[in-house]
Amino acid sequence: ANNEEELMEIGVNAFKASPVHEVLIEKSVQGYKEIEFEVMRDSEDHTITICGMENVDPVGVHTGDSIVVAPILSLNDHDLKMLNDSAIRIIRELKVEGGCNVQFALHPETSEYFLIEVNPRVSRSSALASKASGYPIARVSAKIALGMTLDELEVAGATAAKEPSLDYYVAKFPRFPFDKFPTTSNELGTQMKATGEVMGIGSNLEECILKSVRSLETGVNHLHDKKFDSFSTKELKEYLGKFRSDGIFAVAELLRRGTSVKELHEITMITDLFLQSIRKIIDMEKTLKTNVNDRKVLRAAKEMGFSDVYIAKLWNLDEPEVSDMRKRHNIAPVFRMVDTLHTGKYIPYHYSSYTGENTSLKTDKKKIIVLGAGPIRIGQGVEFDYSTVHAVQTIRKMGYEAIIINNNPETVSTDYTTADKLYFEPLTPEDVMNVVDYEQPEGIIASLGGQ
Repeated sequence: ANNEEELMEIGVNAFKASPVHEVLIEKSVQGYKEIEFEVMRDSEDHTITICGMENVDPVGVHTGDSIVVAPILSLNDHDLKMLNDSAIRIIRELKVEGGCNVQFALHPETSEYFLIEVNPRVSRSSALASKASGYPIARVSAKIALGMTLDELEVAGATAAKEPSLDYYVAKFPRFPFDKFPTTSNELGTQMKATGEVMGIGSNLEECILKSVRSLETGVNHLHDKKFDSFSTKELKEYLGKFRSDGIFAVAELLRRGTSVKELHEITMITDLFLQSIRKIIDMEKTLKTNVNDRKVLRAAKEMGFSDVYIAKLWNLDEPEVSDMRKRHNIAPVFRMVDTLHTGKYIPYHYSSYTGENTSLKTDKKKIIVLGAGPIRIGQGVEFDYSTVHAVQTIRKMGYEAIIINNNPETVSTDYTTADKLYFEPLTPEDVMNVVDYEQPEGIIASLGGQ
């Protein structure tokens, strides 16, 4: 509640809903930064932090409806250590054995913080932390439940007691069902409205954000939604006065129109670091428009995660023309390994990038690629991923190497032990064909289950 009038309305409803006719009123921490840690403890009190995550949206939007970034980027060393130490103390005090998700609200200017909630179980955040870090939280938690300790368990060639460290960036975007319910309000609050989510992995923040946007499968391929082209600047600012499911696209449109990061921070309470990252993407759009067919600019845009189809739009070309130009100038992605325990062991879990070294090892076996079903839509049951996994199991039984391309962190198919190899990528023609060109499979299963 932002004022007494709202408090009365919410309070009356709360009294009606309460079987004991009691209501708990607490201080609002809306607008604070929302920070989460995934921590793990065993029966001998060995405790580690697996992954820290930062919500792009402030407190006030359910974390399941928020864009989430890993690792934590905008905190100073003092605040990061303070919250991490607090999460460790909490799991020890509660004597949780296994994985545990701890969420904090941190004041944007001071080091004042509140504990929002503790989930002593495998949650949606745990699935995200698992895929973001390559650390199998559910598997390790299950073995701890059976009485094993972290130093007895192995993860990717290292002891499970070793803390992962990320040398890449991850962004999770929620997938909302409003395309199926166009008349429903897309305002967000503390009750979750997303049905699913996608994740992008990149060597910089801009790349993983743009990969996530492409993965949503809502008809957009960039931080540009044509819905907002007809809005006036005043209308856009009013639209962002409430938390919205597509607010990030409205933010990008305002930055295109010259609104300052400072003003956008005041309207949205989104941390400056994330607004500046979006502004970098907008600046690159302008650079592309004024440097048509420029090879160096093309490479810089690809390193930032721009899609061929959006570059083609800015250059008034067709997508295949941009793709051919890339190939002529040897601008092709490499596939980097997700290796957070740095053991030197090969892990068949990869993401594309236009920087760094290629670490995806090719075998001589005949290969079949299976495309996953992407994010969970409303009305889907477990078959949307079950089918993908069973296709892979059948392919392996028949003696082929099975490769999965998918982008949904909540699924079994994006566990790198499911197939012989996992590419965590958007399911667009460009991103899929990059993998196909590299792996040269015998065939592709384009869809099983899903929508």
